[in-house]
Amino acid sequence: MALPRFCSNCAAPLPSPPPVTCRSCDTSHWLDAKPCAGALVTCHGKLMLVRRAFAPWRGAWDIPGGFCGPREHPADAAAREVREETGLTVRVGGVLGMWIDTYAPEGPEADKVTLNIYFHAVAEGAAEARTDPNEVAEIGWFAPDELPTEVAFPGHIPAVLRAWRESLEPPPRAAAPAPRPAPSRK
Repeated sequence: MALPRFCSNCAAPLPSPPPVTCRSCDTSHWLDAKPCAGALVTCHGKLMLVRRAFAPWRGAWDIPGGFCGPREHPADAAAREVREETGLTVRVGGVLGMWIDTYAPEGPEADKVTLNIYFHAVAEGAAEARTDPNEVAEIGWFAPDELPTEVAFPGHIPAVLRAWRESLEPPPRAAAPAPRPAPSRK
């Protein structure tokens, strides 16, 4: 993503990269994080990941997801992205978490900051998964202890996968209170 050099309101040159205010018309320019959503789709205890077919991170495993559309709720974006990338319809559940990252390691999109929101999801119906060859090279299903290490967006995907794995573990049980000594009788 190229940083804006000219004001989007009056076309005057900007004195510096965002955040900046145009000296000619007082319009503010920002470099805000782009909202993204993804779904951790599970079936029979396995997690679906997709191998990216395009840059950045071409050939690496990724969680199905992408950029939210204007006024699109992140849960709806997560479901839409899964459907577009894999053909599967999913029921989106609760939020797993949110992570900040950069979209690309280098090049014109290296300064694109993303706010990545991840949801638990399960496949609905008996639809056969199919890839969109423009976006996905392969679909894989992985057990929690067999997740790949070659993942896209290494600034946050390993943490997301760790959080997903931890969400599967039962919460620790509280230790039973120590028995109280019986009151003495005098």
